[in-house]
Amino acid sequence: MRLKKLFLICATMSIGFISCNKDDDDETPTFEERDRGEQAIEDDERLVEFLSTHFYNYEEFQNPSEGFDYEIEFDTISGENSEKTSLLESEDLMVKSVTRDDVEYNLYILKVREGEGDRPTMADSTLVAYTGQLMNQTVFNDNMVSPVWFDLPGYIILDANGRPGRAGGVLPGFSESLVEFKSSTGYDVSPDNTIEWENDYGIGAVFVPSGLAYFSSPPSGSGIPGYAPLIFKINLYRTAEADHDKDGVPSWMEDLDNDGNLFNDNTDGDNFPNHSDADDDGDGTPTRNEIVIQEDGTLELTDTNNDGTPDYLDPDFFK
Repeated sequence: MRLKKLFLICATMSIGFISCNKDDDDETPTFEERDRGEQAIEDDERLVEFLSTHFYNYEEFQNPSEGFDYEIEFDTISGENSEKTSLLESEDLMVKSVTRDDVEYNLYILKVREGEGDRPTMADSTLVAYTGQLMNQTVFNDNMVSPVWFDLPGYIILDANGRPGRAGGVLPGFSESLVEFKSSTGYDVSPDNTIEWENDYGIGAVFVPSGLAYFSSPPSGSGIPGYAPLIFKINLYRTAEADHDKDGVPSWMEDLDNDGNLFNDNTDGDNFPNHSDADDDGDGTPTRNEIVIQEDGTLELTDTNNDGTPDYLDPDFFK
């Protein structure tokens, strides 16, 4: 696998109520989304049931044999495996509370190995090998051999018609899990240009309720049913600090209210949140010209008029 920055643009999830217009005869079927709060409870019950009745190959990770592939495998607790420790009881399982659309979800993250390298923020890009599967362990996407660069938050760009639209981004449950791991500390490039990673990258799995996945609108042809909780096995190889608008301010710093959402930070109130806006305060002077980047890479946010607001966020100061 070549080390490339290939950013996967994910399909945008449909949010809210989706319906078909009725005709005069009232014969056209109407679709009404399920209540997100009720679905969250149902999904959590399904996830807990899976976690209670399955285990992962923890013994192989505890005492890896020569040639062990360091891949997570799930199996049912029964028969000769009846004494195994369930995923729910595993000391490697953490439960993360995530609120989205005013609904609180339980995100179950299996941290088999945290990793030793850099930890990504919610605003960064990550190189990830992963397998996506349904609760019955049917695989719908397998990229364990060929890792993919993911732009975690996404950003706003103009489409072919000059209208602002969202590009990039991953499922909320996927992003919320990746920030709990660290990348590898390094790699070697073989003569055939394949990559050999240091064996200290993050390894884990995440069990995602549908409200933090595709909810009622999975991608067409994906094989994912509506309202399906999902499971992702992940290896985090590398992380890169993102600057989506190339203005010199890392995207993680553009989350001004520190709520983990880059899209509600918009200083000048235009169609572009700060991390997608090369002129954050809309004063006509690009952000890049209102900050100072030192030779060592240190960022200085100047405040020329000493009003407590950095120049690049202050529409009352411009050059």
